[in-house]
Formats: sequence, structure tokens, C-alpha cells
Amino acid sequence: MHHSGMNTLRLGHLRLDLPVVQAALSGYSDWPMRALAREMGAPYTIAEVAIDSFVNKLRNRSRTRHHLLVREQDHPVAAQLTGSDPEQFAEAAACMADAGFDVIDINFGCPAKRASGRCRGGYHLADPATAIQILQCVREAVPDEKPVTVKMRRGVDDTDTSRQRFFEILAAAESLGLAAATIHGRTVDQKYVGPSRWDFLREVRDRFPQMTLLGSGDLFTAEDCVRMIRTTGVDGVTAARGAIGNPWIFAHSRALLNGQPLPEPPTVHEQRNVLQRHLELARQVLPAEQYLRQVRKFCLFYAAWHPHDNAVRESFLTVRTEADWDRVLQNWYADDGCGRFPEHPGHLNQRSTAGPVSTPG
Repeated sequence: MHHSGMNTLRLGHLRLDLPVVQAALSGYSDWPMRALAREMGAPYTIAEVAIDSFVNKLRNRSRTRHHLLVREQDHPVAAQLTGSDPEQFAEAAACMADAGFDVIDINFGCPAKRASGRCRGGYHLADPATAIQILQCVREAVPDEKPVTVKMRRGVDDTDTSRQRFFEILAAAESLGLAAATIHGRTVDQKYVGPSRWDFLREVRDRFPQMTLLGSGDLFTAEDCVRMIRTTGVDGVTAARGAIGNPWIFAHSRALLNGQPLPEPPTVHEQRNVLQRHLELARQVLPAEQYLRQVRKFCLFYAAWHPHDNAVRESFLTVRTEADWDRVLQNWYADDGCGRFPEHPGHLNQRSTAGPVSTPG
């Protein structure tokens, strides 16, 4: 690949030893998910998108502190921001850089509409002037040594105007010195429905041969990640919905990129250890009434690896207390056995689980 070896990824001065990273996922890529991903081989993680006004109001409140948590072993880690006002965006970016995030990622990709009607996320793609102003303000507000990156969908819709605006914003990002762009092959109007166009990624690659590009969209398995890198020429990919309940995606991608066969699916006991670790990490940072509920969302995906996936999923749905949790693990994870690959990668996601972005906090 033109930037570096096939299996490394460059983000400004950062060198990642695997071109598959943990994407930002609203409602999912909180600190526990990302800490676990790092432990299991993700070279880099992106925190769930935060709204600029939310960041600017964050104080050291125990309920929200985990949004700004960066520990020694989390590096390198990015904060992802969305918002509508360039000044406020820049202030939030400076705040995240101060909190210890290594990279600031600007979200021009989120398809959720706001009640307030203010432009945010993917809707900036319709207004290049404001989008470019945001890129500029953020780059100026963040210390020079910290990379700034941008996440974009291929346009608001499929019109030519949308296409031209996309390329105008991306060209500005490159000339302003942004370190990378992540491109999702769907339009904003598509939300999470319909195919993600990988041929568009190949076109962006051809038009921006020097820029570090990451691909996103429809990456449910390690094979998908590797196929996207090899067929579109992007430098790396961000694993989003395919990484929910699948922290093995990083080690599996690494094996495939190194020309090895796909590893066996995790055994039932390996799955149990990961479930326990996820709960332990969530318990460290989330309020008591929240951590079990949060981990349970992931368990609906973890269950897909179990030989009795549907029954296990049903059991997790009943978990309200630690005792319930222990009972599910006792019932389903006590005896070791072979795991299985989820039958239809992404089948759970067709209901748009990563759907509308809920305001953090």
C-alpha cells in the first residue's frame, strides 16, 4: 500500500500495527467496550460521538466522568465530536485534547436528525462552507502534535450536488492538514439501510492518492474488513457494528492480513471470560443502576457465538441483577465446548441497532 506496509496504518505521527480499528458507536463504544477491544488487539479506539455543547458542560460529575476517561493503557484513543457551531466545536475539541485524547475525530457522518433542526453530523455535508469552517477551527484549537481526522458519508443523498460537496469538503480537509478521513459508503438519507457502496471508496482512493483513508460500512466480520482493505485500496477500516459483541474481530483480522487462516471461533469458556471481563470493566466506571443494563445490550450479540445462541439470548434478556447474570453464566457457559461463527453476520443489525444517536449522558 502506498502509505506504509500492508498491515500498518499511519494517523499523523501515530503508527498503528493493525489497520483495523474500533469505530465510534453511539450507545456502544463507551470506555468498557473500548478497554476490552484494546485488551483483545484493537490498535486504536474511537470514543462514542459526543455533542460539543455536552462536552462543554461536562464537569467532574461522577455520572458523566467516564465520557472523558483516558487511562495510560488506552492510548492511542480518539474523541469523536459533532455539533453545529464552529466556535463551540473548537472549544469542545480543545477540552477533549486536554482530557488526554490523542486524536480528535470530527463527525460529518451521523444520520440522526435533531429536534432543534440545527445542522449536525451528516447534515454538514449539505453546507460545505460551515463544514470547512469547523475543520479549520478545530485544527487551530487542537495542539499541532495531535492529529485531527474527519468521518464522512458519501453525501446527503445520491445527487451530483451531494457528490461535489463531498469532494469539496474532503479536499479542504486534506489542505488543512487533517491526518485522515473515514468514509462510509452510504448516504446520510440511507441511515443504516441498503448497501454501502464500496466502489465509492475506490473512487475516493483514486482521487486522493496521498491521504490516509479509512473505510466504514457493512463490516461484520474479519473477512469483511480484510476484503474492504484489499478491494478498495483504503489504508484501514473502522469496525463498527461488526465489533459489537465481537472483540475477536481484531485478532481475526490480524491473522488474515498476515496470510494465516481465520482462527477458530472462541470456545464457550473463552466467551465466558470475555463476558466476565466486559462486566468487570463496566462495573469500574458506570453507575450501579446502569452497568448491567449496558452490558446486557452487548450480550445479545455475544450470544450469537454460542452453540445455543437463541436460548442464550433469551436468557440474557431476563437479566436484572448480578444473581441473574451469574445464573445465565452457570446455565450456559459452565461447560466448555466449541463456539460457532454467528450465522448471518450482521443479521441482528438489520434492525438498525446502531440506529438513532441518543444524546450521551
